[in-house]
Amino acid sequence: MCSTAISEPRKLAIGPICLSQLKIACIALPVTLVMAGCSTVPLKEAGTLTSYGSLGAVKGKLGKSRSFVDGPALAGVKTVSISPTSYSPGAFARVKQREDRALVANALDRAMCVALSDKYQVVPTGQPADLTVRAVVADLVPTDKTMAGVSTAVTLGSGAVLPVSIPRLPMGLGGLAVEAEALDRNGIQRAAIVWSRGANSITNNPRVSEVGDAYSLATTFGNDFSRMLVTGKDASGFQISIPSGQKMKSMLGGKPKYAACEAFGRSPGIAGMVADKFGAPPTWTDKSGKKSVTTLTARTAPSLPE
Repeated sequence: MCSTAISEPRKLAIGPICLSQLKIACIALPVTLVMAGCSTVPLKEAGTLTSYGSLGAVKGKLGKSRSFVDGPALAGVKTVSISPTSYSPGAFARVKQREDRALVANALDRAMCVALSDKYQVVPTGQPADLTVRAVVADLVPTDKTMAGVSTAVTLGSGAVLPVSIPRLPMGLGGLAVEAEALDRNGIQRAAIVWSRGANSITNNPRVSEVGDAYSLATTFGNDFSRMLVTGKDASGFQISIPSGQKMKSMLGGKPKYAACEAFGRSPGIAGMVADKFGAPPTWTDKSGKKSVTTLTARTAPSLPE
């Protein structure tokens, strides 16, 4: 017969080193889980930037980027103009539907317009401004619509019978690669970035659309590049900030701070969030994909090895 000795509970002593290691583990575990179920999109230059010479080293875990920002030169900027996002010929060819191409480009422009409004006055495209921002979709990995539908069904079904929903299946994930720059009134490059990111099973909900993931990632890129221009600092790394009042209003489908942002339509708001939850194509709630998009051919030799 065995006996069990019950001792008085003791406090667990955690030294400074152990506590530091525990914090690192708590941060690293979610990142590891996300990276285990994500698609990989290599950095790709479309050759459309005025220069690639000032770009720094490759940075990032979930996504990759090379960037440059002239903080002191941005200190005196008051007005910004956004040129409509275009596509490289290769990225253009990977998306079959014109409306899908327009949705991704427009989501990117809208995200930049709203985010830049936190600090700068955004003026209509083509009007004189202290800074002109332009972006090009360098590559786009289409989402597998069939797998997105299966993932949605599995996630919603598991959520109905289990305490925790099963994450998105790590198959058929899409991705996006973008390059962008900001030029001053004299055409001098004051900021630039080459950026790529693939969707993952944790933070990107599956949407039954060829551009379901690219549409979501376009907003991510728009926010990342805008943060560089607003702060005058490198935007690489995981960053969390509380959205401003005007940004929250725009996210919910409200009127943007500056009329120039109306050119990119308003966010689908609550309806878009619900559609995203249930895997509906972005075209169901975002009606801004009516415009045509253009391709922009390379004019600068690439700095990355092929």
